[in-house]
Amino acid sequence: MGALVFGLAGVELMKRYIGVSQSTGDLYAIPLALGIAIGRVGCFLTGLSDNTYGVATHLPWSVDFGDGVHRHPTQIYEIVFLLAIIPVLYWILRSISPWTPGHPAAHARFQAGDAFKFFMVSYLTFRFLCDFLKPYPPLFLGIESIQWVCLMGLLYYSPDVLRWSRGTGQRGCVRSLTNSGRCR
Repeated sequence: MGALVFGLAGVELMKRYIGVSQSTGDLYAIPLALGIAIGRVGCFLTGLSDNTYGVATHLPWSVDFGDGVHRHPTQIYEIVFLLAIIPVLYWILRSISPWTPGHPAAHARFQAGDAFKFFMVSYLTFRFLCDFLKPYPPLFLGIESIQWVCLMGLLYYSPDVLRWSRGTGQRGCVRSLTNSGRCR
C-alpha cells in the first residue's frame, strides 16, 4: 500500500513540477493488478514469515501455514480480487478509447485516467476490508495503519467516485456558470 499511495504522490508531485496535466496512469492499471496478484502468490507460498496471512477461521477453505492454526488465506482472496477486476479495467480502457467502435468518447461515463483511478479505488477498498481479516494491531479507532492509508487514498479519489456515481464523464458533461458548475 505504501508503494502505491506514496508512488502516486511522487508521480503527481513530479507531474505538477514539470507541468504535465494530462492523466498518465491508465496503461499501468492492468499490469499493476496482474503484478500484485503474482506477488501475492509468493506471499502465499512464503507462509507466516511475510505477515500477510489472515486470522484464524473454521471455514472449509482455511489454510494451515504450518503452525497448526487454520487461517483465512487473505493472499488468495487478493489474487482472486485482482484477477477479477482486470476485465473491468479492460472495459474501462476500451470505453475511453476514441478509436473503439461503438464507444464514442464524448458520451463516455469514464474519462482518461479513470482506469487507473478505478483500480486504485477498488484496491484501496478491498485492502481496507480485507485487512480486518489480518492480525494487525489497531492504530486508532480499531483500524490499523494500512487501513488508514486506504482511507486517505479513498478520500483523495472521492470526487471521482462521486462523478462515476452520477454517470457523467467530464467530456460528456456540459458545464454552466449559471448552475454552479453542475452537469446538465
